[in-house]
Amino acid sequence: MALHCSRTCRKYLLHLAQENVEFRLPEIKALLSLSGVQFTPDEHFDEKSPFWVLSNVSEEDVRNVMKRTVCAKSVFELWGHGRTHQELQLSLKNYPTENMVPYLKSDSTYKINVYTFNKTVLHQERIQKIDTLEFLPFSGKVNLKNPDHVFCLLENYGSDPNRIPEDPFYVYFGRWIADGQRDLIRSFSVKKRHFIGNTSMDAGLSFIMANHGKVKANDLVFDPFVGTGSLLVACAHFGSYVCGTDIDYNTIHGIGKASRKNQKWRGPDENIRANLRQYGAEKSYVDVLVSDASKNVWRTGSLFDAIITDPPYGIRESTRKTGSQKEMIKPPEDFNGESHVPVSMAYHLSDIFTDLLNFAAKHLVINGRLVYWLPVYRPEYKEEIIPQHPCLKLISNCEQTLSSHTSRRLVTMEKLKEFEDADGLAHLLHARFNPYQGHNSFREKYFSGLKKKTGKDEFKNTKKL
Repeated sequence: MALHCSRTCRKYLLHLAQENVEFRLPEIKALLSLSGVQFTPDEHFDEKSPFWVLSNVSEEDVRNVMKRTVCAKSVFELWGHGRTHQELQLSLKNYPTENMVPYLKSDSTYKINVYTFNKTVLHQERIQKIDTLEFLPFSGKVNLKNPDHVFCLLENYGSDPNRIPEDPFYVYFGRWIADGQRDLIRSFSVKKRHFIGNTSMDAGLSFIMANHGKVKANDLVFDPFVGTGSLLVACAHFGSYVCGTDIDYNTIHGIGKASRKNQKWRGPDENIRANLRQYGAEKSYVDVLVSDASKNVWRTGSLFDAIITDPPYGIRESTRKTGSQKEMIKPPEDFNGESHVPVSMAYHLSDIFTDLLNFAAKHLVINGRLVYWLPVYRPEYKEEIIPQHPCLKLISNCEQTLSSHTSRRLVTMEKLKEFEDADGLAHLLHARFNPYQGHNSFREKYFSGLKKKTGKDEFKNTKKL
């Protein structure tokens, strides 16, 4: 009964970071679903707002979310809210006293913080705002350094820094419960990473991808374009076992030219395993293989709980696969395979994504997730270009803008049914599964767009590709 009451009588306030805004809702939904809970916003829900009110969840549910999220800053048990401070006071007076009492006892300590979004408030003004809450029945002592309970008055002044109103659009008051994992973005920064490459994934986005994929302890996660293993690092942090493949022999083995400034060659211990060791997650490392993603080397069957990957787009990393359009020449009889560099050919983007979706359909477990980046030429973008597959359901599709004319979409899909032979040909037989051929000219369109622009802004995001 207590749990039922907590999910029906209490509401919780999420305070979210105002970056990667499109990625926040899929992340929170995915993390709640790990606890078997659906996302239930209030009637005034605004996806772009820094504050979301959640219903039908328990304190344990939101604590579990905060142990993983990098999109949310904090969560509060919501005691009152309103468009004005008068409405807030009325809301607080109507909040059930029995929910407040455990945190207002005379033998406990507390403090009240004031947070204002999009407006700077002087210290004296903060004190005045706290004084308006004197009607609350606090009987403990104030302790600003190490209180037993922390409360927060939060004010939303909108998102336009050029038109900040005198009074807030909305105010909230609640008991602080937990902070999110925003510190992971700093502590896992690629600037501090032992082994990096030209396209190593940003730490924050790596954790977002792992959360979208619902990666959890003891899962087996695979990256078919593993590169320097940034995505494996994020997944291993959440307790999964990780493995991957890449066609680039030098990257897999950590040899060749270094990507760091003022360093010519990679050191003897620059490799993916060393990255996981750096963060205390070496036990989660299964292995990485030199392999061509266009040629499946895995046994038939459901192997992976999640596939999290960032395929090459042909900008800073070439899109190649083994093979040749020329007549194959038979190797000498005494050839033993050593020092052999296989012939490669262009690997069109439409083929990359067709192969990737087929691979996921074959080798994901039921309800397993595929999370990947899709490059997009924005003037030609439409929802229909997102690759589809009869075995996979589209869960979310979020945009990260790279320039005025290019972006990439973070696509999350979930496996619904086991793969059948006919499913592998669906892109040839059914219009809705046709690959978007426009992706094949993405590189030319990208650079043609750059030539039309002047200044440095259009070039600053090239490294993300």
